[in-house]
Amino acid sequence: MALRPALSTATAVAALLLLAAVPSTPAASAPLETLTVAKTGTIAPDGTVTLSGTYRCTDATGPVFVSTAVDQSSPTVRHGIGGTRAVCDGAEHKWENTGMSSPDALKPGAAHVEATLMELRPEGGLPLPFFHATQQQAITLTKP
Repeated sequence: MALRPALSTATAVAALLLLAAVPSTPAASAPLETLTVAKTGTIAPDGTVTLSGTYRCTDATGPVFVSTAVDQSSPTVRHGIGGTRAVCDGAEHKWENTGMSSPDALKPGAAHVEATLMELRPEGGLPLPFFHATQQQAITLTKP
């Protein structure tokens, strides 16, 4: 029976170490950090989608990216549309992501975009996501 308390103690220590390594709540973004999505994007005949907008961020210690996903007919199926490296210097910058959706998955018309300004922040030797800003936007996909 001495084995059971030892396992419980080891499990508890492992859980505490894990909790100490991963923040339990996401950090709030600074008030000057923003992300916008343009109200229109383009979709070429070959399925290439281009989305754009602006961002502003500060105080990054790791690489930062603007990533985007678009959905149209089903909110449970999103199509990742590229990623842009971001510069967090406090100034407003433009971003543009281009990517190809699966054939016939998207077409001109109403769509929904989710954009994220995310940093891979080094925490204890591992890069963990830190979200500077997110934006959801109803847009219109048009032919270029």
